[in-house]
Amino acid sequence: MSNIVSLQSITKRGEAQPQASGCSTKSSCGTSAGQGDMPDHVWDKIKDHPCYSEEAHHYFARMHVAVAPACNIQCNYCNRKYDCSNESRPGVTSERMTPEQAAQKVVAVANKVPQMSVLGIAGPGDSMFDWRKTFETFAQVEKRLPDLKFCISTNGLALPDHIDRLADHNIDHVTITINMVDPEIGTQIYPWIYYNGKRYTGLDASKILHERQMESLERLKEKDILVKVNSVMIPGINDQHLLDVNAAIKERGAFLHNVMPLISDPAHGTYYGLNGQRGPSAAELKELQDKLAGGANLMRHCRQCRADAVGMLGEDLSQDFTMDKIDPDVVYDPEARRLYREVVERERADRNAAVAVAEDTLSHTEAPSRLVAVATKGGGRVNQHFGHASEFQVYEVDHDGVRFVGHRKVDNYCQGGWGDDDVLEDNLIPTLEGVEAVFVSKIGSCPKKDLAAAGITAIDAYPFEYIETAIARWYAEINGTADATMGSIA
Repeated sequence: MSNIVSLQSITKRGEAQPQASGCSTKSSCGTSAGQGDMPDHVWDKIKDHPCYSEEAHHYFARMHVAVAPACNIQCNYCNRKYDCSNESRPGVTSERMTPEQAAQKVVAVANKVPQMSVLGIAGPGDSMFDWRKTFETFAQVEKRLPDLKFCISTNGLALPDHIDRLADHNIDHVTITINMVDPEIGTQIYPWIYYNGKRYTGLDASKILHERQMESLERLKEKDILVKVNSVMIPGINDQHLLDVNAAIKERGAFLHNVMPLISDPAHGTYYGLNGQRGPSAAELKELQDKLAGGANLMRHCRQCRADAVGMLGEDLSQDFTMDKIDPDVVYDPEARRLYREVVERERADRNAAVAVAEDTLSHTEAPSRLVAVATKGGGRVNQHFGHASEFQVYEVDHDGVRFVGHRKVDNYCQGGWGDDDVLEDNLIPTLEGVEAVFVSKIGSCPKKDLAAAGITAIDAYPFEYIETAIARWYAEINGTADATMGSIA
């Protein structure tokens, strides 16, 4: 379990460290700022939730338990395959569990992963269609870990029937997948739904689904439950229509809008994959997200997790916690998680001070915006070797600050201790298209030269500094407005 962060390591500079949360008036909930002008009751709900706050995802982990296999709709982008441990996409799981097994697994994970703050149920079917198993799981876990946040993910079709029950289980975060507000478009996404004991197809199915999703949004707002809306961006079908979706969900009080790229590999056996429907490029996704700025707050740090995901966003420890590896008599010890949170609060205060200095420095710099990528293991720091990165976090920097805009998954450059030039040429460099600089804790001379030949500057001058500080210092230096005071906070 080499990826599990220990309490000892998070306090050592340069090793794996936590990450934080919050919205600000400058940006969406992808900001790295703290509470800002957010109301206290909202801040308390999201500050430790890695999916509802980009800041929190640097520090906290989530866990999904696959207890709800039944589903009431069919999506053209979904094929819920089991026993697929090497895949990372929604609907995939290696184990289905009973509520009692899930509770045992949650305790085992909590004892080993002190960063865990949220338990979610996202399937592998639909959490609210299989509601008895969902609510029984939360009831079992709450007896053992009363400090965990609970959330569900659902397509919304059955949700209105159970909204009154959510509060009984301390569920104050709900994610609904909404891909359309025009039922005509829905006919290209949903072949059928199962509602009130009957199967519907075509326009009838899309109209019912749409009406139930809008009802869910409105009633959840009345209950003061935070809602994140997931939308799958499907080029040529709903990509531009998602502007209308964003407006509709904002009007109905959605807290966040997460636009995700369609995953359409034919090997997954989905309708779209088998029929040649492509997913969007990273540039197309960012272009759409930029058009949505000013609407509902955007989430840009989603990793499209498996239904049994465990760990920080961007990592999956689920295979370390299969049921055959779990002691059925495991007892929860809260001390490690309590100490971890104390460390996180100190780290947050330090990082927020660093971000404030970075923003002040950038406010004196008038230059075009630039996209940069960062190799990080967590903690909001530049703390990963180039060759070990399986993803890069992408930021945009300009006069207004440093903003997280997404992530790009890559193949590891270092294979068995050696750099793989084919990976660099065929995967890494194309994936980093549009990025001008890559921040890493360390990089070899050969890949550094190859990146430079492709127009990408490798930056290893700021190892273990906060991401915002490192990017702001670099940007100010190349534009001749570096502020010496930035060197005092790292």
